[in-house]
Amino acid sequence: MNNKIYDLIVVGGGAAGMIAAITASRDKKSVLLLEKLPQIGTKLKATGGGRCNLTNTLDNEEFMQMFGKNGRFMQDALNLFDHKSLMNFFKEIGVETHAPDGFRVFPSSHSSSTIIEALLSEMQRVGVEILKSQRVKKLLHVEGKIVGASSETQTFYTKNIIVATGGLGYPTLGAQGDGLEMAKEVGHFITELHPAMMPLQTREKWVEKCRADTIAKVELRVDMKKHSKIKAFGDLIFTKNGIRGPVVLDAARDLTPLLDKYGEVPILLNLTKGMNEEQLLKHIKNEVAKNQSASILELLTTLLPAPISTELCELSGIKTDLTYGKISGECRAKLIKLLAWTPLSIVGHEGFKMAMITRGGVDLKEIEPKTMQSKVIDGLYFCGEIMNLDGPCGGYNLQWSFSSGFLAGKLK
Repeated sequence: MNNKIYDLIVVGGGAAGMIAAITASRDKKSVLLLEKLPQIGTKLKATGGGRCNLTNTLDNEEFMQMFGKNGRFMQDALNLFDHKSLMNFFKEIGVETHAPDGFRVFPSSHSSSTIIEALLSEMQRVGVEILKSQRVKKLLHVEGKIVGASSETQTFYTKNIIVATGGLGYPTLGAQGDGLEMAKEVGHFITELHPAMMPLQTREKWVEKCRADTIAKVELRVDMKKHSKIKAFGDLIFTKNGIRGPVVLDAARDLTPLLDKYGEVPILLNLTKGMNEEQLLKHIKNEVAKNQSASILELLTTLLPAPISTELCELSGIKTDLTYGKISGECRAKLIKLLAWTPLSIVGHEGFKMAMITRGGVDLKEIEPKTMQSKVIDGLYFCGEIMNLDGPCGGYNLQWSFSSGFLAGKLK
């Protein structure tokens, strides 16, 4: 039995929870952090392929726009703690950061362990009490006010709780939606939940033959009139049963809800670095002028890897050993069309087990953006992925975790 009354209890030892605990403890609050796993920062360890893409260099206005219609909710948190503040914070606790491509910010070590160790060390320095292997089951409240939390083995007392348990993505790293259930139990509305940032499966089987290469600067767009504004840009990799890579991770945020609704989502891919039909035709004719005897496959490999070129020829009804002059006008036109926009049908995904983040969460209308405090229960705060706010790849979601965690840790 722990009869101590803490100023704050933080539930969840990820990025948002750790910075919230540090912030409150620096403000001379007594803080207890409860983590259900035996280790702190497990999901953070996997971020950015273990390299930990902390944030990016966009200004706050552009940053918010990348989160879509809910992005404006972040304004107060970002004004208080933006990417520059985050980099300064890490510098203060001994971690140098840099942006090698001028955009994505990493620890100079390019190791998430550096970040986790520094946060853990700072929590210990400022006196945060940490209890691991403590799964919180219930938020305790009386007359609309927080009074504590109970785990499977203990009850803890406080007037303030920050729930920073994340969403449902990466269940192998501890995500089981505990915080969402707790929020629901005390009266919060949870929006529809979808897995996001994940590989996608296609109906087309030819993708399996194209797995060897990464295609750079691909544009992906949804081929449905009602949803034609959904687009993503980035590198693409074909897989045994579909597609993955940054462009797919970004698009998946919008595609998984559509899949639930329609069962299949047609998409178009520009695999030729933005070239349109006219530019593609001109490029091929220029290549023919250089070498009249070149096969169509040789001509196409000036644009795309051979396996993809072969598949596009097959889809166009063209034998790969023919010269351009021997191909019918109809087949040429079909090939150019396919080179400009390659159609695929998205038919599935592997659910939350492969999802890096969750789309959906605690309804933002029920959270005060100036403090991150619940409008339903006094003394209850949320930060990070548990809220209905998610962004694309590139440090967006981690910056939001740190910004919202910092703001929540200030307590009202």
